[in-house]
Amino acid sequence: MKISAAIITFNEEANIARCLKSLEGVADEIVVMDSGSTDATQTICASFGVQFFQQTWLGYAKQKNNANARCTHEMVLSIDADEALTPELKEAILTLKSSDKSGVYSLNRLTNYCGTWIYHSSWYPDIKIRLFPKNSYWQGDIHEELIFPTHIKPELLRGHLAHYSYTSHQQHRERADHYSRLTAKKYVELGKKPFLFQPILSAFMRFLKMYFIKFGFLDGRAGFHIARISAQSNYFKYTEVKRLYDQRKRM
Repeated sequence: MKISAAIITFNEEANIARCLKSLEGVADEIVVMDSGSTDATQTICASFGVQFFQQTWLGYAKQKNNANARCTHEMVLSIDADEALTPELKEAILTLKSSDKSGVYSLNRLTNYCGTWIYHSSWYPDIKIRLFPKNSYWQGDIHEELIFPTHIKPELLRGHLAHYSYTSHQQHRERADHYSRLTAKKYVELGKKPFLFQPILSAFMRFLKMYFIKFGFLDGRAGFHIARISAQSNYFKYTEVKRLYDQRKRM
């Protein structure tokens, strides 16, 4: 069985080399779909001999589907530029390749947050379907979901998919607010309206869940900041929903 690795990128010079190096010996081809990087991403990819394509950003699902469409092998390994296969996961995939057994496979993602590996805080375990037949496809604008035949049950491979997420709290807040803004827009499109105290209550419940119920305090300072920023971003999401509704009324 041969595997094509599919990656979408935009200004990933800080991460892409680590990702591509981890795929050596595992991926039989690597397809990178870039959305107009202005840094050294393309140069680094060229040094690894990958197939590099560029197109305007179309959204996560469409971008990934276009990358998958350019893959030539029967199985696709979808991996983000800020992720890397650990040695144990590489071994598991190589064992799978030698067995020539196709199917849908999940990977357990382990996140590195500002230099700390996170084992709690609702971030772990983090099971993601990433290895699948080429005829599968992604769907969804914000949190894309893989669509595959319903009779296939995903199997979890041993090892971890290392995720090098945020290098600063500011970066985390900016990314979280970006997703909150997209979610707020979606809520308005669906006609979902927040109740009076939802921003505050939602923020409080998010912090409570991540820091206490999901044992975020065991992740030390990192766990506190993850819970804090997630709560702040949840507050921002519902205030943004209210702002968008108010904006509609004025139009």
